[in-house]
Amino acid sequence: MKEARLYRKSPDGHVDCYLCEFRCHIPDGKHGVCGVRENIEGVLFSNIYGRVIAENIDPIEKKPLFHFQPSTSSYSIATVGCNFRCLHCQNSEISQMPRDQRRILGDEVEPEEIVNQAYETGCSSISYTYTEPTIFFEFAYDVGVLAKQKGLSNIFVTNGYMTKECLGEMNGVLDAANVDVKSFTESFYKKVCGAKLAPVLDSIEQMRAMGIWVEVTTLIIPTLNDSEEELRNIARWIYRTDKTMPWHISAFHPTYKLRDLPPTPASIIERAREIGLEEGLRYVYTGNVPGLKGENTYCYNCKELLIERHGFTVRKNVIAHSKCPRCSSLIDGFDL
Repeated sequence: MKEARLYRKSPDGHVDCYLCEFRCHIPDGKHGVCGVRENIEGVLFSNIYGRVIAENIDPIEKKPLFHFQPSTSSYSIATVGCNFRCLHCQNSEISQMPRDQRRILGDEVEPEEIVNQAYETGCSSISYTYTEPTIFFEFAYDVGVLAKQKGLSNIFVTNGYMTKECLGEMNGVLDAANVDVKSFTESFYKKVCGAKLAPVLDSIEQMRAMGIWVEVTTLIIPTLNDSEEELRNIARWIYRTDKTMPWHISAFHPTYKLRDLPPTPASIIERAREIGLEEGLRYVYTGNVPGLKGENTYCYNCKELLIERHGFTVRKNVIAHSKCPRCSSLIDGFDL
């Protein structure tokens, strides 16, 4: 175990954690909502520091990030645990392990080992992903600082529920993030995720203000968040915040505690992309349904095909010096 950061001690033996927006008030001997931060005699400890449960080399397009270091590999790591309890989690076996199985697994790894592996295998970045990286912040931070020294970038694939204090600590360390906007209603977040929407939107705004490159993902679940009104509201919010932020729209597949709902039809995914473009977004992508037009990157100005993809594979990329070769428009993200 390692003493946690971002907490305060209380005179009554409780600790106040301000790592994520649950801001847990944790009694002695108890854990926070995440299940992996424990108060032991008035000191908050992380039970997952360096305990890596997943470690892979992924194409950066899998995060998904389409405008940040395209066609590169990202060294991807995770520990167990999450501060959300999404009913449709595709990685529930590890994200919900502390809750569902009452145990914590993972191989003990030092930050230097992760960075050396990433560097030696030719990766351009390290992604903190598969589960929620905020909850293993201490380890991610230590790895991230060393990664920057090696010239590697750092990426969070996140639910966006970190506090402004947490993001402040990551200033200069975190380079890019894909943030889930799972819905645009508080009722969905409460029922399906056990959380709130507003802090997620606040985090995205703060990340952009910090200069972190952000791409947004929405997993469309039939009957729960697939109405045209809700999708249009998400698109309008992205436009108001930063119309250059790419929006990834993914298809739901029945899993974990939402096995009674059908997979998302491709027609809904394609309609959602149309809505995003109608609302003025520059880049709207379809995911989890290989072969759709929405996998590709087009120039927002002249509509030239710039990057052709199939799944996570880039088949063609004609962007030169961050610009469209046809009309010379700057393609957002590629100049980072």
